[in-house]
Amino acid sequence: MTAVPVHRGQTARQNAQALRARSVAGKNATMVGDPARFRNELCRPFVDSFLMTRSMLALLLLCGPAAAAGTISGPATVIDGDTIEVHGTRINLYGIDAPETAQSCQTVTGREYRCGREAAQALSAHIGSGVVTCERRENSAAGGIAGLCLAHGEDLSAWMVTRGYALASRQVTAAYTSQEGQAWATRRGLWAGTFEKPADWRQDRRRMEASAGASTAD
Repeated sequence: MTAVPVHRGQTARQNAQALRARSVAGKNATMVGDPARFRNELCRPFVDSFLMTRSMLALLLLCGPAAAAGTISGPATVIDGDTIEVHGTRINLYGIDAPETAQSCQTVTGREYRCGREAAQALSAHIGSGVVTCERRENSAAGGIAGLCLAHGEDLSAWMVTRGYALASRQVTAAYTSQEGQAWATRRGLWAGTFEKPADWRQDRRRMEASAGASTAD
């Protein structure tokens, strides 16, 4: 680069400005003489913008399917043996039916125990402090949201049925009938004694409440 003569009458600031001006002029002259470099310098802002946009689109593609499918993830609170709450949303575990919290069953010796509470406690202990991820399937028979929920990489519905804490809801899906068969064959959980199907128990409870209400009205 050609040296810039320093005049005694100029200040240091003026000399620095002259140096910068000469440097820019030299750079521009080089770019004009080198079309490829000139094109790169001219297009660089557009390339940077394109790369940023592509990154944003990739992020949307990664997150979009989960959002569209109705996926929710986070710590879970167990409500009962087949219902959890994640971020304030109640979700019924897809394809299963567990005893209600107030429901009782009998052991093989005929001793009564709170099978509904036991199912809820087993589910809570299994989840622990882990993160639960649920993908919405459909509205449940109870009128809420049903979801296929995983904790520790395991399907919670399958886990509950395999251990005999819940029944497979065949009217919803046949996905868990084999797990129910295994629980029955090994007499696990509910199958170790006698119990009333949760759906029948709820129906009997509603009938009793209706009858009690009618008697009170009379």
